[in-house]
Amino acid sequence: MKQHLFFDLDDTLVHCNKYFQAVLNEFAERMVFLFPHLALTRKAVLAKQAEIDIAGIRVLGFKPDHFPQSLVDTYRHFCAVAGVRPSPEEEREIWRLGMSVFEREIEPYPHVEETLETLSSQGHILHLYTGGDARFQRRKIRKLNLGRHFGNRVYVRRHKSESDLRGILAAVSCDPSRTWMIGNSVRTDVLPALACGLHVVYMKHEGEWSYNVVPINIKPRGVFETVRSLAEIPPIIRRHAESR
Repeated sequence: MKQHLFFDLDDTLVHCNKYFQAVLNEFAERMVFLFPHLALTRKAVLAKQAEIDIAGIRVLGFKPDHFPQSLVDTYRHFCAVAGVRPSPEEEREIWRLGMSVFEREIEPYPHVEETLETLSSQGHILHLYTGGDARFQRRKIRKLNLGRHFGNRVYVRRHKSESDLRGILAAVSCDPSRTWMIGNSVRTDVLPALACGLHVVYMKHEGEWSYNVVPINIKPRGVFETVRSLAEIPPIIRRHAESR
C-alpha cells in the first residue's frame, strides 16, 4: 500500500552537524589561546557555547545569525570572567568564523539517491520537511538536485514544531496510518511525529547536537524503528506496506 514518507534534510539526507562541530572546535581552540590565565579547556568552552546557543534559539529561532552570535556571546562571557574588554576586531573574526559554516560544501549522506529512487519506484509519495533559513535550505536542495524526488512537496519552516507538522498533514490530507517521519532530531522530528500518530524512522547519529537530545516520552501508535543508515529504510517501508 502506498505510503507518505516525510524526510528531514539536515543530518538525514545531507551532512550538517559535522560542519558546525568543526567550527566549534576551531572556536574552542581560539578561546583557550586567548584566555590562557583562565586555564580553559575545550570541553568547558563548548559547554558554555552550547548553553548560550540553546538559550539563543528561544530568542532568534534558527536564523543564520543565531550561531555566530552564540560564538560572539561566548567570547564576551569569557572576557567578563577575565575582566577584559571585548575586542571589536576579535568579535568580527569570530562572527566570520561562525558564518563560514554556511559556506561549506554540501555533502549527501551515503545511499541518498538509491534510497529515494527505490522508495519512489515502489509508488510511495516522498515529502521533504526541513527547518532553518529558507535560503540556505533551498540552496542545499538545488545543489543536490533533490527537487526531482520531491516535486512541490517541499516544506521549509523556520522552526519545526508539532503544530507545523499538523498543518502540513492537514493540507496534503495524509492518513497517519500510512504516513512516516524520517529524521535525526528527537526534538523536531521524532516527538512531533509521535504526537501526530505517525510511523517514525529515527536516524540516530553519534555526537548529535545537544539541542536535539531529549527523552522520547510519547508512546508510538505505529511503527518505530531506529536506523544508522538510509539503506535500512526501504526494507522497513516495504515490510510494513506489504503487511497492510
